[in-house]
Amino acid sequence: MIRIKHFLIYLLVTTAFLSCSNNDDSDTDNTRTFADLQADFSALTFNPGVNDVTLLDFNNFTWNFRVVMPDVDFTDNNRPLIVTLHGYSGGAANAHQFTDCYAEPGFEALDAIILSPNGGDQQWFEPYNQEMVLNLTVLAKQYLPVDGSKVVVNGYSDGGNGAWFFSETHPELYSAGIPMASAYGSYEPDGEARVIPIPVYVIHGENDTLFPLENTQEWVDDTILSGSDVTLVVATGLTHTEPCEYTSYLQDAATWLEAEVW
Repeated sequence: MIRIKHFLIYLLVTTAFLSCSNNDDSDTDNTRTFADLQADFSALTFNPGVNDVTLLDFNNFTWNFRVVMPDVDFTDNNRPLIVTLHGYSGGAANAHQFTDCYAEPGFEALDAIILSPNGGDQQWFEPYNQEMVLNLTVLAKQYLPVDGSKVVVNGYSDGGNGAWFFSETHPELYSAGIPMASAYGSYEPDGEARVIPIPVYVIHGENDTLFPLENTQEWVDDTILSGSDVTLVVATGLTHTEPCEYTSYLQDAATWLEAEVW
């Protein structure tokens, strides 16, 4: 089912690209297009530091997200883009605003642009969230000083599952995935683990009781046997409910990106 959902949303995003300039009914049709999103996003001003933004999507619902801009000279200096996905929040309006917990300090050495969307009370592979994450990634690559070869999807808990999902399904957008405290498994009908087509750096707490380490280890072993490039790092002594304590492990992941991926 996840694969089918991905296919439908990919068609939607692709259609938006192909048809946004050919909508002859724009005066009578209330449906927004990708061109509308482009215009709105391109008109935004992003200052160094935290920028909290709301955009209208294709159906006039709101996308709430945060963009953290490094304080650097962007002249001939496009930066990595980190798309970071929060854990399940039950629909908390500020779930995307906890970038100072681990994402900002974890990726600080990269001087990266950090994009943190709010997934509401849905999981990240649900169609609405797929549409938001994919389109925001594309818009950031178009209108922000992003190095398109250095785009990473990261997340914690349900966000970690999202990082796995987008790593598996959208290698054309992301160069690496960094799931944390995740529970994922993607298998073919014959039981063989699917290949994740981009490098993945997995961080998992030793004492995670919600998503036990042995389950993640089993999935990692299976997908490596299928040909995936996956590194699993165990966070000694850490549980599932202390995401901010994973910062040093995320800093090691940033080093991995520079040393082995880019």
